Amino acid sequence: YLLMLIALFAFGLFIANIWRRGWVLPGMAVGLWVLVAVLAGGVVPAFVQRFRVEPTESSMERPYIKNNIEATQAAYGLDVTSADLDWRAKTISAETMADNVGTLDNVRLWDPKSMQDRLVQDQEIQRFYAINDVDVDRYTVNGKTTQVMIAARDLAPAEIKQASWEATHLTYTHGYGVVAATANDQTDNGTPVLTAQDIPMKPNGTPEVTQPAIYFGENKAGYVIVNTDRKEINFQDEDGKTSYTSYKGDDGVEVGSGATGLLRKAAFSLRFGDINPMVSGNIRPDSKVLLERDVTARLKAVAPFLAYDHDPYAVVLDGKVQYVLDGYTTTRNYPNAQRADTGGLDPTSGLYGRSFNYARNSVKATVDAYDGTVTLYVVDTKDPLIQAYQKAFPELFSKDAVPQKLREHFRYPEDLFTVQTQMYAKYHVSDPDDFYNSNDEWSVPRDSGATEKSGDTNTKVGPDGQELTSSDKYPSQYMLMQLPGEDEASFVLQRPYVTSTDDADTGGGDNQLRALIVANSDDGPDYGTLRVYKLPVSDLPDGPNIAAADILANGDVAAKVKDLCTDKRVCTFAAPSILPVGDSLLYVQSFLSAADKNAAAKIEYVIVNYRRPGDQSDVTLSTTLYGALEQLFGDKVPTSVQGGDSATVTPGGTDPGDPGGETDPTGTVSEREGQLIDRLVKAFDDADAAARKGDQVAYAEKVTEAAKLAEQLQKLRDEADSAPVEHGKTTTTTTAPKATTTTEPPTTTTTTAGA
Repeated sequence: YLLMLIALFAFGLFIANIWRRGWVLPGMAVGLWVLVAVLAGGVVPAFVQRFRVEPTESSMERPYIKNNIEATQAAYGLDVTSADLDWRAKTISAETMADNVGTLDNVRLWDPKSMQDRLVQDQEIQRFYAINDVDVDRYTVNGKTTQVMIAARDLAPAEIKQASWEATHLTYTHGYGVVAATANDQTDNGTPVLTAQDIPMKPNGTPEVTQPAIYFGENKAGYVIVNTDRKEINFQDEDGKTSYTSYKGDDGVEVGSGATGLLRKAAFSLRFGDINPMVSGNIRPDSKVLLERDVTARLKAVAPFLAYDHDPYAVVLDGKVQYVLDGYTTTRNYPNAQRADTGGLDPTSGLYGRSFNYARNSVKATVDAYDGTVTLYVVDTKDPLIQAYQKAFPELFSKDAVPQKLREHFRYPEDLFTVQTQMYAKYHVSDPDDFYNSNDEWSVPRDSGATEKSGDTNTKVGPDGQELTSSDKYPSQYMLMQLPGEDEASFVLQRPYVTSTDDADTGGGDNQLRALIVANSDDGPDYGTLRVYKLPVSDLPDGPNIAAADILANGDVAAKVKDLCTDKRVCTFAAPSILPVGDSLLYVQSFLSAADKNAAAKIEYVIVNYRRPGDQSDVTLSTTLYGALEQLFGDKVPTSVQGGDSATVTPGGTDPGDPGGETDPTGTVSEREGQLIDRLVKAFDDADAAARKGDQVAYAEKVTEAAKLAEQLQKLRDEADSAPVEHGKTTTTTTAPKATTTTEPPTTTTTTAGA
């Protein structure tokens, strides 16, 4: 205000100088303004800061810090319920396990990346189908709420053999169906337990899909034209049988007839930069052009003022596939609130790189995968920003209540949770003095990631399969678990905190688990509730990075690595899951392996790291979770846990590249050799077939399978040679081929022993 007054005074002097010509008055005006600007803008503030504020800085800034804390907590919805988790109180007992069976029965063994790799290999069926993303949700399977990983089988236009304009725009127009598997189970050969699979679709737990065509989805670029004279391929099964369909949805721009049709064709040709829509004889007047088929791009076109989550997820409802996407309202003008830390967000998030200091998940949007229908549901009616948008666009938002079946599949939004947890790391402190002194400041730990081991090389990769950098933060995880003090399992989003330190690499700070924060996703009054479980600051357990390192350093684990991770085989240690069981802590990690870097992995072992009171770490591994827990706790483990007697055991088919997927040969030595020879010949035949198709992944897997079968044959022959041969008996000797890139079958000779 002082400078404004000086400026007005200077203005008056310049006006007065009209009648009193000269440089005195203008000089006085400019000089006075510069003098005051220097004093008020630099000298006085520096003097006050040095001699008045700094000697009592904490007390002087206290009211401003208090306002900043309260405003920031309100702006990001950081109304967090706090509880203590005293992991030192007692060890896990039979009673503790019985009380927490909701957690133990639902331990997540698969992460989305390893599940995606597996489903790509097992369930894409045809090369022109693609599984682009795997989402985590929950469905009722066999009468129980179960964590399920689900993916749409989308179209991959680049993989169409004859990629003509007609093929990519008129014939191959959509994907087909969904694939789903339980997150907490595996078959007896380490592959996922599928609950929706194959072409045509076969539901086996998840709801039936009666409209499986996927015209709108993720990463869909370009356009297609439906209802033309070219038949639309609905699907091709694994035997190559083709089924055709025609689009019955409401969406799409109809071409029309006469002059209108000609003008529209010309307009489409100009828009797409392609003459074919105008000159093609296959396009009829009732043909429709489908545009904006990517669900995120479609929503941005409908409501560009909202920011959208990076991860649309597919939901099966009433026989249809719906994509659900979280929409956010933001502003950077919330008084006194701190700017958001967006560094941990996925680069494709609508919040990434945006400057804001207020955020709300006010909208849940759905897009029908068949006809592209967009519905925007307002779920936070208290948000003033969405209230303003509703007044501005009254017809844009649905006035109907959210259907109950859809509400049951709502998830707490991942991107908002990422921002909230990063802000709460500092703003969980409510006392201004503690905040000023950085007492009890937390941080999100570095991402421990999955460890891929190939030969002598260890690589840390994140959820996207890319190599981790030092700036990558621990991601949040959707989990179905029984929270401490609760009687039932809840679907939550979880993220850990560690104690903050300036130098995390020196140990301590970044390695000590300080707290766990969860967001409830269950439908009902608890939806969106944030809870933090604090560990005793005087005795903190090791965090996820140290827990993962302890597992790799364990002697039993190292022995399995030595036996299994040989040659080109790739072993993967999934990122550990953090499980509070009662007041105790378990880290659970899956140990997977694949024939090579191009093959999908299967679960070989489940590893449990138990943080005992006294900071002792016990690591056990077994082919099942039950087996690993049994080594720690004996017969206290509930038999409903994965791998237990009362748990569902799902037979697995033959895993490509793993002869162990079939039953072991039985009978006499000759009979067993015959069975192995048959399998070996079949493996070579399959390898030749894969080579002719140009499928290098399948070829490598079959060659690896043949090599293992050859080793079994050689071992069986050695055992037969070392055993005494009875007079007159006939023995069979098989010369197994070496595991090379050739597919030469084995040779067999027969000799008779005599006196």
